[in-house]
Amino acid sequence: MAPRKRPETQKTPEVAVRPKSKRSRSPRELEPEAKKLCVKGPGSSRRFDSGCLWAGLASLQVPPSCSSIVRALHHHKLGKAAWPSLQQGLQQSFLHSLASYRIFQKAAPFDRRATSLAWHPTHPSTLAVGSKGGDIMLWNFGMKDKPTFIKGIGAGGSITGLKFNPLDTNQFFTSSMEGTTRLQDFKGNTLRVFTSSGTCNFWFCSLDVSARSRMVVTGDNVGHVILLNMDGREVRSLEPSSPLSVPCTWPPCAPPELSPSLQLWNLRMHKKKVTHVALNPCCDWFLATASVDQTVKIWDLRQVRGKSSFLHSLPHSHPVNAACFSPDGAQLLTTDQKSELRVYSASQWDYPPSLIPHPHRHFQHLTPIKATWHPRYNLIVVGRYPDPNFKSCTPHELRTIDVFDGSSGKMMYQLYDPESSGIISLNEFNPMGDTLASVMGYHILIWSQEEARMRP
Repeated sequence: MAPRKRPETQKTPEVAVRPKSKRSRSPRELEPEAKKLCVKGPGSSRRFDSGCLWAGLASLQVPPSCSSIVRALHHHKLGKAAWPSLQQGLQQSFLHSLASYRIFQKAAPFDRRATSLAWHPTHPSTLAVGSKGGDIMLWNFGMKDKPTFIKGIGAGGSITGLKFNPLDTNQFFTSSMEGTTRLQDFKGNTLRVFTSSGTCNFWFCSLDVSARSRMVVTGDNVGHVILLNMDGREVRSLEPSSPLSVPCTWPPCAPPELSPSLQLWNLRMHKKKVTHVALNPCCDWFLATASVDQTVKIWDLRQVRGKSSFLHSLPHSHPVNAACFSPDGAQLLTTDQKSELRVYSASQWDYPPSLIPHPHRHFQHLTPIKATWHPRYNLIVVGRYPDPNFKSCTPHELRTIDVFDGSSGKMMYQLYDPESSGIISLNEFNPMGDTLASVMGYHILIWSQEEARMRP
């Protein structure tokens, strides 16, 4: 009987390995001399160290996304996962996506540096930008149409505050060094002048609006804060039994150039210039004011009866550029003019804040650097101005956009484009949270993930 032959084993088919696509140079390739990121853990003082470079991004641990998010959504739908855990998973997925963010639009429409920007509240590809010369541009970068441009007065017309009118997004509010707070439309018409100093010695430095209470609040260069209704009438109270203040003339040495029907309410809430005013997005009777007098003050507008009627005064070591409430209104983020970010809990003002050392020093001919919140996640976005005197400064430190975790204070990511390596003063995500607008001197930069993927 012939011996049985062994069956031939099947050969494993060869798998073609696809070469990796070209990518932008890594941080190590950009800065071979740079040191690795060193992040200190939270201590008893809740102080964190942000001294890092782009080269240190390789050490940043950003958890992977995709399947975990799907699973988290499914568990949340079944009631097996709490909302905070789902939110944290979404935040981690977003951080993972930042690796693909690139500048896909750039504009330099002004003859002076840009000083303010505001996203359209409902159109995710439209923003307004103001300049030191008073020029204003409305830019829909999703269309090829020419942007709308409003010419300013030039020197002395700097736009210090810019907000879309939440009741009519074809209009916008501005505060300016021209000495006015006004409502305009994008045809160049002034619809209403809320405040006008009538003198070059007084001007307005900050602005915020509330749609729910129809309030406009603005601060000036000598410490005054003025509160008005959007129709121009004086705000006397938010509750019938809680008068805010007795009307007074503003400024002290010059009558306002306004219609007699537009009565103003005014208090000198700070000793020096009010750099920022912010109404809490959830409780718009809650006001934060920041000043170069090195304080941030918290006010209940239902109980204001004088300059000493603040709820809390938060002293800082240096003048303060900005004080911004988080989207849920539960935290307050402050940016000083030197090297510190602070995060306060709105429920524990007396509790020591989280301190985040970060170089962003003030310079006269630079638009002040202001940190902002991501609109959907507990993340902080701020431009870096490397300082050789900063304790964690390293050689060849890059001028990056830094992203911090608002809870831990840890650096999570840094954005950088070698072709746009200037100091980036302002950064703000659109309401959808997927597109970032930045101000770098004369330039407006638009960062996006989706547009980067569309590139060949």
